[in-house]
Amino acid sequence: MPIEVKEKSKVAIVAAVQLPSVNDVEFEASLSELRELAKTLGYEVVKTFVQKRASFDTTAYLGVGKRQEIRGFVNNEAGSAEFGEIITNPDSRSIDTILVDHEISPSQARNLENEVGCEVMDRTMVILEIFHRNARSRAARAQVEIARLGYMAPRLREAAKLAGPQGRQRSGVGGRGGGESHTELDRRKIRDRIAELQQEIVAMDAERKTQRARRQERQGLASVALVGYTNAGKSTLMRALTGSEVLVANKLFATLDTTVRTLHPESVPRILVSDTVGFIKNLPHGLVASFKSTLDEALDASLLLHVIDASDPGFERQLEVTDQVLVEIGANVVPRIRIFNKIDHVGDAAAQAERDAALRTQYPDCVVMSARRPDEVAKLRQKIVAFFQQNLVEAELFLPWSAQQLRGGIYASCQVLEERSDSEGAFFRVRGEPGAVENLREQFDRVR
Repeated sequence: MPIEVKEKSKVAIVAAVQLPSVNDVEFEASLSELRELAKTLGYEVVKTFVQKRASFDTTAYLGVGKRQEIRGFVNNEAGSAEFGEIITNPDSRSIDTILVDHEISPSQARNLENEVGCEVMDRTMVILEIFHRNARSRAARAQVEIARLGYMAPRLREAAKLAGPQGRQRSGVGGRGGGESHTELDRRKIRDRIAELQQEIVAMDAERKTQRARRQERQGLASVALVGYTNAGKSTLMRALTGSEVLVANKLFATLDTTVRTLHPESVPRILVSDTVGFIKNLPHGLVASFKSTLDEALDASLLLHVIDASDPGFERQLEVTDQVLVEIGANVVPRIRIFNKIDHVGDAAAQAERDAALRTQYPDCVVMSARRPDEVAKLRQKIVAFFQQNLVEAELFLPWSAQQLRGGIYASCQVLEERSDSEGAFFRVRGEPGAVENLREQFDRVR
């Protein structure tokens, strides 16, 4: 009988420098976010080291005293901390990685790694690794690879330093030019691979736009896009609104690929709901650019559902980040409904009522709800349908008995309010989009 072996969890510590321009609330929110990112990546964070400085240390990000303190903790050595405190690793657990809450230079990462004695991952590298693991579609994988290669390229020189003189300069064999170093060769390979991936993405974008245009021609332009901070509950809300089996996980960036489903129960007009990649503070610029394909769903949507975690004390910062990214991609002009989700996570009934009232006062047109409460999801669905039905028209259509095979088209594209018949055919009083009603009228006139 095979024995199941449980994978050993990785252990990490978090290190961060607080600059004078960053207040305590914002700083702690960023640290909390990094710890959540670490959790998504499979790390258990056992300690957080914080240092207040006027600027980052140009050599190794942290100051000398803080680096010694961390080295003592990593190696389980008692020593004097920066402020006289003795910090040791009480569990004697091996520390796999130091997670740094900023993007640092290759030389800073190398020096810090050498001094403290374990791997160093900065915030950008953590996010890239999560995206790499969670990307599923061909387009998402290609976009993530471009971002990772762009991140790696300037770090090749530091890798060559670690390899020694033999790693920096070799003779011209095996595809290298005369005197071309391994570093130069690797950089050339990265440039070529990025160019190849960019061509693939252009082709995939063209194919995706063609498929979307065909879908919109068949089903109209009623589309909704879910946007918001990662882990705000977008996937849970998507599942509730569409009845689909999309992934729901309490992790940052659990889903990366765009998912499109029909609003359920179906309405007139038929409404498509799409999910998008979650936003995050200090998202690497390469990833913002490479994930334009998922954010394009927000640009093409007729309505945005901006999902915000009502239970998060720092929701205003998250709201600001999402608003900023929407401005950057030009989606700020799209009509929007602000949805404060997870109200059930706030506390007891009294606390929820208090938060509900405060949010509605501050954001008068918002929706406060929990995606896990069917009655509140139903109310949101009615609000979405009402948005798309505000421009519908009512009309009467006549369909002769000889063309009853076209009857299904009426119910597929319009809401039938009344049906009656006489000896010549059937009369339908319908509500629908002006274009859909006119198309049906022209189609029925041709068969009369």
